[in-house]
Amino acid sequence: MTRTPFLNSVVSLVVMALTCFSLSPVQAEDDFKQQREALVEEIAGDLRSSDAILDQSELDPKVLKAMKTVPRHEFVPEKHKHQSYRNRPLPIGYGQTISQPAIVALMTNLLELEPADKVLEIGTGSGYQAAVLAELVEKVYSIEIVPELAERASEDLKRTGHDNVITRHGDGYYGWEEQAPFDAIIVTAAADHIPPRLLKQLKPEGRMVIPVGSRFMVQHLVLVKKTEDSDIITEQLLPVQFVPLTGEH
Repeated sequence: MTRTPFLNSVVSLVVMALTCFSLSPVQAEDDFKQQREALVEEIAGDLRSSDAILDQSELDPKVLKAMKTVPRHEFVPEKHKHQSYRNRPLPIGYGQTISQPAIVALMTNLLELEPADKVLEIGTGSGYQAAVLAELVEKVYSIEIVPELAERASEDLKRTGHDNVITRHGDGYYGWEEQAPFDAIIVTAAADHIPPRLLKQLKPEGRMVIPVGSRFMVQHLVLVKKTEDSDIITEQLLPVQFVPLTGEH
C-alpha cells in the first residue's frame, strides 16, 4: 500500500506517542532532554542562517542555556506532550497557546536581561515563558487573565522549581503597579496599541517586547526602549501571530 504524506504523518505521531508511553520515567526524561537540546540547536542554527533576522546572528548563550534547561513538556497538556519539542505553538485550553519556542527565545533575547533584573510578564499562559525568564533573572512577576490558567501555571512553576516567579490572576493591560518599576516587560498577547501604564512602569533604560496588531490584521513584534530621560523609542521587527490581549480595555 502506498502511503500519502498525511498518512505518514499520522503514523509517525502514533509511533511517537506509543514510544513515550512505553518508556520508563527516567528514559522518558532522557528522551525529552535530547529532543529539547536538538530543538534549541535547530533554533540557533535557523537564526545563524537567516537573513540577519532582527539584526542578530546569534542568541545570547545564557538564553540558549535557559531554553535547554526548562522542560517545556512540563507546561504542555498531557495529550500534546509528544509534540513538546516541535518548534510550534500548542493549545493549552481556554483559547490560549504555549508560544513557539523560537519566538520565546527571540523575545527573551531582545530584553537583554541581567541577573539582578526584575521582569514583568503579561500573559502567563502555560508558565513556560516565565520559567525561561526565571532562569535568567532574580524575580519574574506574571499576570494571567484566565483564572484556570493562572492557577495551573502557578502550580507547574512551583513543581518545576521556579520559585522566583510570582503569579497572579488579573488584567495585565494595567500592569502591576505595586511592584513597578521593572527592568523589562514582556507581553505574550497582541494589543492594538502599547498600553500606557506598561510604559509608565518600565524603568529608564528598560526594554519591553510586545506584539502589536489586531486579531484580523498583521501583527508585528515591537521592541520598546525607554531612554535614561524616559523618552520612548519603538522599533517594529518581524510579523508574528499571537492570541489577542483581553480585558476590560
